[in-house]
Amino acid sequence: MKDPKFQYNIMLFPRINYQCLIVALSIGSIMSCSNPKTVETELLIVGGGTSGFSAAIQAARQGIQVTIVEETHWLGGMLTAAGVSATDGNHKLPSGIWGEFRSELYNHYGGSKAVATGWVSNTQFEPWVGDSIMKAMVAKHPNITVFYGYHIISASNQNNKVTGAVFENEEGQKLIINSAIAIDATELGDLMALAGCEYTLGQDDRMETGEPSASDKSTPFIQDLTYVAVLKDYSPEKAPLVISPVNFDYTEFLGTCTAYESNEFPGKHTREQLITYGQLPNKHYMINWPIRGNDSYMNLVELTYEERQERLKEAKERTLAYVHLLQTELGFENLGLASGFNTADSLAIIPYHREGRRLRGMVDFRLDDLLFPFQDEERALYKQGISVGDYPLDHHHDKNELVVPEKFPSIPSFNVPYGSLVPQSIDGLLVAEKGISASHVVNGCTRLQPCVMLTGQAAGQAAAMCILNREQPRSLNLRALQQGLLEADCWLMPFVDINPGDEYFQSIQRVGLAGWMRGEGISVGWANETRFYPDSMVTRKALIEILRRIDDKIELSEDQQNTDQAITINNFLELAFEMVPSDDENSGKQQPIEYFIGKKLIEPLWREKTEEVIRRKDLALLLDQIFQPFQYDLFLKDSIIK
Repeated sequence: MKDPKFQYNIMLFPRINYQCLIVALSIGSIMSCSNPKTVETELLIVGGGTSGFSAAIQAARQGIQVTIVEETHWLGGMLTAAGVSATDGNHKLPSGIWGEFRSELYNHYGGSKAVATGWVSNTQFEPWVGDSIMKAMVAKHPNITVFYGYHIISASNQNNKVTGAVFENEEGQKLIINSAIAIDATELGDLMALAGCEYTLGQDDRMETGEPSASDKSTPFIQDLTYVAVLKDYSPEKAPLVISPVNFDYTEFLGTCTAYESNEFPGKHTREQLITYGQLPNKHYMINWPIRGNDSYMNLVELTYEERQERLKEAKERTLAYVHLLQTELGFENLGLASGFNTADSLAIIPYHREGRRLRGMVDFRLDDLLFPFQDEERALYKQGISVGDYPLDHHHDKNELVVPEKFPSIPSFNVPYGSLVPQSIDGLLVAEKGISASHVVNGCTRLQPCVMLTGQAAGQAAAMCILNREQPRSLNLRALQQGLLEADCWLMPFVDINPGDEYFQSIQRVGLAGWMRGEGISVGWANETRFYPDSMVTRKALIEILRRIDDKIELSEDQQNTDQAITINNFLELAFEMVPSDDENSGKQQPIEYFIGKKLIEPLWREKTEEVIRRKDLALLLDQIFQPFQYDLFLKDSIIK
C-alpha cells in the first residue's frame, strides 16, 4: 500500500524560460509583413476549430503561452465556420468547456429552450454567434495569441520531436512558429502527417481491428463531407433565388423527402421535417440534410491546400443546387441564403469534414472498447479516460457507391482514452479533433462536436503539464492529468447521474477510473447513457466483488461473501480495516472507525453514520479516502507504453 497521504494536487516544476516574441494582435487581425515572421511560443495549436479553441483555453488557464494558427477568420471549426451549429450529443454531459460554451449560448439566447429549436439537437445556434462567443472566451486570456488566415505548409521535426511549423497566407506571406509542444487540431490531421506520424486513412480491415462492423478489407474511403448552407426566412418577401449550377442532375435528390420522390427513391420525411431538422434561432435553418441531400463524397486528405479548394467547388455546387431545389420544387420560396458567413457565395466558410487522417497512437480505440469496456482488464482503456461522449455510431457513406452499407451495434456512452492522442514515436505532439487514434468504425462517435471539444480540452491540459513539468506526452502522469481535468469540472467516466459540484463527484470519478466501481451502460437511441446509481444500497456480495478488484488476495469466509443483504457503513469499515497493513503496535487494538479517523483518512462525522446502510456514493467516497485510487494504481502512468 502506498502512502495514504498522497495528495491529488498536480506538482508544478520549473518551466522552460522561453523568450516569447508574441506579435501584438487583436482578435480578428492578420499579421502583415513582406518577410517571414518567426514567433517563439510554449504551445502551438494548429487549427482554431472545435478542439483547438478548447485546448487553448485550458492550457492558458494553466499559465501557458499559447499560439493558435487558424486558416479561416473564425474560431470553432465544424461548430461555426463549417456551419454545423446543431450540436450532436452530450446534452446530459455538459462537461468542462463544452458546458461553459453552452451556458454562454443560453445567456445569449435566453435559456435552454431558446436553443432547442430543431428536432435533430437540443442545442442549436447561429454559427456567427458561436464564433463571437468563442472569440470572447479566448479574449479573456491575454496569454493566447491567434493568427488568422494561415494554413500549414510544413512541420519542424528534430530528432523525432516536433519543434514548430511553417504557415502561409493567401498572399504568400510566411509565418514560422517555434514551440515546446504542438497540438494538431486541424480538420484533416495535416500537422501529424507533415511531422512524420504514422496514420490510417479510410476503412479498416476487420481482420486487423477485430470489428464485425468493419469492412471486409481496408479501403481509402472516408465519410462524406458536407458544404453547409444556412438559410434565413425573408418573409413576407420572397428570398433571392439561388441560380442553379449549369447541367446539374436534380434526380440525385429524388427521395430527399416525400414531396420529391420516385418509386425507386421514396421519401421518408416530409418537407416540413426536412427544413425543421436543423432549425436555428431567429428563423434560420441549417441545411445539412443527409438523406439524398447535400452530402458529397470526395477524399481531399492528401491533396495540397490549393487542390482542396478547387475540388470543393463541386461540393459547393451540390449545396447551391439543393437550395435551389428547396426554393423551387419544394416551395420554400421565402427561404434564402443568409449572409452571416460573409463569404462570396454565402455558404459556410469551410466544409464539414467528418473524417480525415487517424493517428496510429499509443492505443487504438476500437469497437470492443465501446461495447465491453470492463471485459478486458489488461487493456481497460476506460481507465485512461480524458473526455466523454454519448453519441451513437453514425457514418455518412451514401454518396460513395463503392462503400458497402455498414451496420453498427448500439453502444452506451463512453470515454476517450488518453493514449489515443499520443503518437507512438514522435515527441512534442498531441493530436485532437477528429484525428485521434481510433478505428474507422469508432470515429463514427468520437467525431461529434461536444466530444471533440472535450478531447481538445484534455489535449490542452496535457500539453500544459508537459511544458510545466518539462516532459513528453508519452511519459505524462496520467492520474495527474485526469485530476487536473476533474478540477476543471470535466466528466472522465460518463456517469450521467452524478454531476460536478456534487460532493461525491470526484470520488466517484476516481474509483470509476480505477475500475473499482463500475457503471451500467445503456443504449438510449441518440443519447446513450452510463449510470452509476449513486443512491443504490450496497450488498455484501457486491462489496466483496469491489474489494477484490482492489486486492485480489483478500481472504474472507463464506458467510462474509455470499449474501445479498445490505450492509452498514461500519460493516464496510471492518472489512476495509482488514485490508489496511498494520503500521503501528496499537492499530490492532483500535476500532476501524477510530483508526481511519486517527489516520485522517475519513472525517469524524462518519461516527454518526456507522449504522446507516451504505449507498454506492458513500462507498465511493470512503474507498477514495481510505485507499486513494489515484495513488494505488499509479502504475498507469506507464500503461500507455504497453
